[in-house]
Amino acid sequence: SQENLKQARDVIESLQLVEIDNFFRDACLDAKPVNIDEIDDTSAIFYTIILPDRLEVIVTLPGQPLRQITTNLPKTEIEKQLDGAKTNITQTNLSEPDEKKNLQKIHDWLITPIETELANSNIDTLVFIPDGALGNLPISALYDGERYLIEKYSIAIAPSLQLIDSQALARQNVSALIAGLSKDSPDHPDFVRLTKVKKELENIKDQVPSSILLNQDFTESNFKTEVNSSPYKVVHLATHGQFSSVAEDTFLLTWDKKIDIDDLDNIIRDDQKQKNPIELLVLSACETAAGDPKAALGLAGIAVRAGARSTLASLWAVNDGSTAELMTHFYEKLVQGKVSKAEALRQAQLELLQTEDFNRPYYWSAFILLGNWL
Repeated sequence: SQENLKQARDVIESLQLVEIDNFFRDACLDAKPVNIDEIDDTSAIFYTIILPDRLEVIVTLPGQPLRQITTNLPKTEIEKQLDGAKTNITQTNLSEPDEKKNLQKIHDWLITPIETELANSNIDTLVFIPDGALGNLPISALYDGERYLIEKYSIAIAPSLQLIDSQALARQNVSALIAGLSKDSPDHPDFVRLTKVKKELENIKDQVPSSILLNQDFTESNFKTEVNSSPYKVVHLATHGQFSSVAEDTFLLTWDKKIDIDDLDNIIRDDQKQKNPIELLVLSACETAAGDPKAALGLAGIAVRAGARSTLASLWAVNDGSTAELMTHFYEKLVQGKVSKAEALRQAQLELLQTEDFNRPYYWSAFILLGNWL
């Protein structure tokens, strides 16, 4: 019944909030009940939960009854398919048919049963509240046998709809703080050099008025001073980092220090978060911890701690040449195109999909938009 589905949806929302609270080990979340009809009438919300014997999906379409999609498979089989799909994408030496096999199966679980309703409802954005290992998978790369999902819809991820600040991005007076590491830091000798980061930051500066902190200038104290000195709408960090379901193993690198979740909370002052929240936090060279099915929790944690309305981040360490290209297209669409953040990302991903060098999902699908997609 609709009443049962509403209760189940509310339970999924509550479980997501509890997971993030547990990640921080404190009850810090400012959750507000919301109705998708009030946020965006062209988006569908997919609530997912992996149970011991099945995958349940509840789909919310604006102004319509809730839909339920059930896939009867053991949890171990579902997680094996999800893990296999991500592994296939990140192994660039696989043939395309092999790469797409798992992606088509997962598309059949999540999308195929409701495709007609999505088309009839004029939906243009799919927002997923993913459970467990689903959070580590790039939904944009799901495949229907002919096209990737990103070729039909903008995609966003929400840790919980109740944490969405639904204000759309104001395009005027957008300024960015952009920082990154393109050289080896003596404090972090184990990380691969990101040689294209300088180009990535310069390309962004061409699109958006920006302050740059590069290499030795990108220290923790310089970052703290700069991020609190001006009301930057965008903070873009092109540096190594890791997302983990363990808060202590979630970090970003500056020239002289690993910034963890608590550091980030201290760096961006509470008064700054309230008066001038970051509209968009971009983490362009991060990855989820290997072997951690709930690693994407760390990404949600960073987004919440930074007080960012939206976070764009990578699920694995991508070729930094393709990253520079994708980011250039993303900012170009965002600033000039008057499109939503989710649509700007979609268009940037499609640009890479149409190239010869970067058309495999490994290059473009790692980037996910978390939080406000407007």
